[in-house]
Amino acid sequence: MGSIPAGALRDPSTGTDEVPAGDQPSPSLHVVAPAPVTTPAKPSSPYIVGKWYDWALFIGSPVWALAIGVAISHTDMADKLWWWRGQTFSYTGMFLGILIHAHLVAVVFRTHANRTVFKMFPLRFTLVPLAMFAVMQTSRWVLVSVSVLATFWDVYHSGAQTFGFARIYDKKAGNDALAGRRLDWWLNHLLYAGPILGGVVMMEHFGDFHEYKERGLVSALFESVPPFMDRNHAYFTMLVIAGGTAFIVYYLYAYFRLMEAGHRVSKQKVWILALTGLVSIYTWGFNSWGQAFFIMNVFHAVQYFGIVWANEKKTILRTFRVETIPAGKWIGLTLFLASTAGYGVWVAATKSSHETLWSIMLVVSIMHFWYDSFVWSVRKAQV
Repeated sequence: MGSIPAGALRDPSTGTDEVPAGDQPSPSLHVVAPAPVTTPAKPSSPYIVGKWYDWALFIGSPVWALAIGVAISHTDMADKLWWWRGQTFSYTGMFLGILIHAHLVAVVFRTHANRTVFKMFPLRFTLVPLAMFAVMQTSRWVLVSVSVLATFWDVYHSGAQTFGFARIYDKKAGNDALAGRRLDWWLNHLLYAGPILGGVVMMEHFGDFHEYKERGLVSALFESVPPFMDRNHAYFTMLVIAGGTAFIVYYLYAYFRLMEAGHRVSKQKVWILALTGLVSIYTWGFNSWGQAFFIMNVFHAVQYFGIVWANEKKTILRTFRVETIPAGKWIGLTLFLASTAGYGVWVAATKSSHETLWSIMLVVSIMHFWYDSFVWSVRKAQV
């Protein structure tokens, strides 16, 4: 989910709003008005699926992903390299590459396999990806630009995925879908993108601008971006710390005002924001164990698989025609994971230097980010 390590998803890698992302709010802030907040009747369960499911796959996943990242650090699994189809991989790098691409293609079970959703946006799901592929095949500039765009859209998308979970938990607590929405939008991007901009992995993201030169495209403007960011890294760090601290103080004040007006606090939302934020700051900001990309992408992808299965179980079972047979649920789950993993293996085995295949990978990635921005909306009651 999350940002993408070289060797795993160089060519790209939850969206804007609800899980994994949803409709984009206007990036403007307004002081919370003290007027009473409309609060619908409180639902029976504060969880999306259930207590254990949510804690294992959604709320607690950043913590156990961090634990795994620490455990594999400086082991042969992470450090020993081997050749496969002309590329070098570590065991964890291979696993991560497959997982990232598998979760990217999993969106089709929400968009194309779900008949109701597909009928809502047929042109977006058919003509747009075909047109995008055609343009990338005719222009190397477009191809490389989309690849660079994917890196940064992935950062945005990953923050938006947690934003989506937070909004769902708020709604489950009985709150209005719009109350505190912009505040949560800003907070989640601060917690995810802020540590990247101000932390030790910043250059591993902005270094993607070198792809222009690597592909034989000369661009003084784009080539100037990495050295500019590197020279001014300390200033970006100070900006993130100062600005982020000020915003969090404002966020707490604004939610206190909302609570006075009747807003209910979702403990699940508090936990997922706190745990994700702490892991993001520690991992992206310091990368103490050298496994930042592994940690952040693993929990992001697991969350995504979890929400797709929870929401599209019937669609998946119908797609594989196992909804009426004994053990059909488990067969369907196996086929769901195997089919997406199969795509991930194909990508891992494909050299990104083959521009046609690279274009296909980028189409899947960009469409994943874009589709998630409008097919998972709490505000529009699509979740």
